[in-house]
Amino acid sequence: MLIFGHLNQRQSMKEKFISFISKPRYIYLIYIFAAAASSVFKYLSGGHINNYLIFKNVYFNTIAENNLYAKYPELYFDNNHYGIFFSVLIAPFAVMPDWMGIVLWNIANVFVLIYAIEKLPFSAQQRAIFAWLCLQELITALAYSQFNIALTGLIILSACYIYRQKEIKSAAAILIGFFVKIYGIVGLSAFFFVKNKKKFILSLLVGAVVCFLLPMIFTSPQFVLQSYSDWIEALQFKNNKNQFGDEGRQDISLMGFVRRITGHHEISNLTFLAFGLPIFGLPYLRIKWYQNRAFQLLILASTLLFTVLFSSGSESPTYIIAVAGVMIWYVIQKEKTLFVNFLLVFVIVFTCFSTSDLFPRSFKVNYIIAYALKAVPCIIVWFRIIWELMFFDFKEDYIIHEK
Repeated sequence: MLIFGHLNQRQSMKEKFISFISKPRYIYLIYIFAAAASSVFKYLSGGHINNYLIFKNVYFNTIAENNLYAKYPELYFDNNHYGIFFSVLIAPFAVMPDWMGIVLWNIANVFVLIYAIEKLPFSAQQRAIFAWLCLQELITALAYSQFNIALTGLIILSACYIYRQKEIKSAAAILIGFFVKIYGIVGLSAFFFVKNKKKFILSLLVGAVVCFLLPMIFTSPQFVLQSYSDWIEALQFKNNKNQFGDEGRQDISLMGFVRRITGHHEISNLTFLAFGLPIFGLPYLRIKWYQNRAFQLLILASTLLFTVLFSSGSESPTYIIAVAGVMIWYVIQKEKTLFVNFLLVFVIVFTCFSTSDLFPRSFKVNYIIAYALKAVPCIIVWFRIIWELMFFDFKEDYIIHEK
């Protein structure tokens, strides 16, 4: 009887554990707690809040009409690389005390991602699994107070709103991401799935005008125009620095991996894009699957990965975007084959935990950082997704739960 009692207790604990990890609300609470805790810890320990200082000063430099992309060593190190529209988003947080602003900023970013996860055509269990699998990469991004968390949510939302024929909301998600960090433009990858294209295009045009004009609430039209010109120059300079820099913290991408392995840093982004864009675009030849939800979700997964793998600005905290793409691909797989599970573990170990204490510092510095190895598992998954998009049967091979 005692043995059966222990077995029943273990079975009960197993069931409770499965129930716990299968309910999205628990992992969402962990997301919010992680956002608050990481912010408070960094602030109280005198930690690295440089990114937040850059962000909040986009607002203050806008109202003072100071160059948004100049160096201000008395305020922070490094440079701002976000558009002037970002001053509108960061304004409510910038006027708060730093300890409050950084906490609420991180929580706001997490809320955008949680909201996006809720819009995915997943079951509750699939949403929970997706969120759990993204947790480590979320924590990495939170450590840097990254907007990439919200950007991941915006890219997902831009697609999910198209699935639901909410063209105005999709356009808004795309434009917010674009006017902050350019990357948001990849939301247009779902354009061929739009039912009402005229409404969508009109929403983009009107929304672009609104986003362009909004910073004029704080500053003059002349400064806004000058800031956009300065932004283009700053991004061009940053791209060159990322490509030829030797710090290894940027260009953690397919491009960076090839450049570092071969030693040919002079290979331009255009060379890689001339190779990558046609591959990315090949699945669009399968027109008959355009309205199939599994096909649409794999296009979204490919988009999230492509955004990171073909950007010289990709760094470790950027990988919340790519990992979200991997996990969308994994969650909808009907058959979790040995190879599919191997790829998942490969991503978790060598992408999500590549910068953690799981690896010795010497290995991280001399191999993972030096050769951009964090990108390698995601590169393989991206090619796998392209293969599936080209050859799989989308009525048979995936699990989709429409709400």
